[in-house]
Amino acid sequence: VVILFCFFSLLQVLNEKKLQEVDSLWKEFETPEKANKIVKLKHFEKFQDTTEALAASTALVEGKLSKNLKKILKKIVAKDAHEQLAVADAKLGGVIKDKLNLSCIHSPMVTELMRGIRSQIEGLITGLPSREMAAMCLGLAHSLSRYKLKFSPDKVDTMIIQAISLLDDLDKELNNYIMRCREWYGWHFPELGKIITDNLAYCKCVRKVGDRSNFASSDVSDILPEEIEEDVKAAAEISMGTEVSEEDINNIIHLCDQVIEISEYRTQLYDYLKNRMMAIAPNLTIMVGELVGARLIAHAGSLLNLAKHPASTVQLLGAEKALFRALKTKRDTPKFGLIYHASLVGQTNTKNKGKISRMLAAKTALTIRYDALGENTSAEMGAENRLKVETRLRLLEERGIRRISGTGKALARTDKYQNKSEVKVFDPSGDSTLPAVSKKRKIQEVDEQDTEVAVKAKKLKAEMK
Repeated sequence: VVILFCFFSLLQVLNEKKLQEVDSLWKEFETPEKANKIVKLKHFEKFQDTTEALAASTALVEGKLSKNLKKILKKIVAKDAHEQLAVADAKLGGVIKDKLNLSCIHSPMVTELMRGIRSQIEGLITGLPSREMAAMCLGLAHSLSRYKLKFSPDKVDTMIIQAISLLDDLDKELNNYIMRCREWYGWHFPELGKIITDNLAYCKCVRKVGDRSNFASSDVSDILPEEIEEDVKAAAEISMGTEVSEEDINNIIHLCDQVIEISEYRTQLYDYLKNRMMAIAPNLTIMVGELVGARLIAHAGSLLNLAKHPASTVQLLGAEKALFRALKTKRDTPKFGLIYHASLVGQTNTKNKGKISRMLAAKTALTIRYDALGENTSAEMGAENRLKVETRLRLLEERGIRRISGTGKALARTDKYQNKSEVKVFDPSGDSTLPAVSKKRKIQEVDEQDTEVAVKAKKLKAEMK
């Protein structure tokens, strides 16, 4: 067995029986003397400079066969065709086998053997001082790291992560500055804050006018509509605010300048983030928007890490605390995390938000993998999936007015509503709970009834006679 180790060094195995005991193989590499009894240096070729070493290392990392390594393997190993070549990378072994027709092996035994050789490399390869070898390894490691950061497509989304983080920080700072500006200038002109609700227009007005007494002679039509401008001028004449010095006004104006500058930079940063998202993850941007997509990437760490997450994890990204709290207290788990801020979830009613967020997360997971791992950069897949989610959303909204009986597909017939209002007159007879006629009979009525009874009795007696 011949071992391919450290790019262009080949070592011959002297005692192959020792290799069969994988668990105790490390004991054979405890000292340089023991290591020399197991393996022996067969060929070593050093690099001319760091550039050549970097090219060879990048080729091995990517599983490719460089020209120099191909020449060495043809000269040295091809002579002993019966020998097997032990490699640390199975992918590289497959490439060598295809191009040079050499039998390569990669197993736990080879991994353990490589670990032992690495521990005793100074005793196996003579003529290299340990200090120089450490310096060369460190220099090559730095060069390889720079190459990966510079050329790896996985690291491009770092700009998106930094941009969305900065955008959130700017929003917090803007809110603090605007609140301080309104409160500070409110001592001088408190009515202005109620009239002008837009923060940027408020700061521009304060910067342009300064003292409230200048509003009557100032023209702010380029900032405010005509109606609001008239209200501001009228309120400035009868304002109840306190008088402030010119130095105070200058400090307030300087704060307004800061707010306006940060607002303009925020707008520029948002456009930059939008363009970067459309370049790196166009399908994800179409599905959930650039802000939600950037927050998902930032939360996962990179676009490739986000592509490794299943749809259920994408749905709950950002709601980890709520999820584990629900699992701990045995309550209902959350239905959405950062994906809640997507426009498709926001435009549906409360009852269907869970269903739409689940479907949106499933389609979003597909678009993320397409953006991260696919070679095509078109946004057709994202548009198709968004259309499917919108169709499903319409079906869920229309289900409330469908008939329960029948086929279930026909819409219920809704007659035109006609307002049939009847004018009812109040009946005062229902107010009283007492009977209309008194139960007690009057004395006159009793006497009249008695006389009538007496007359009837006399008539009957006369008829009987």
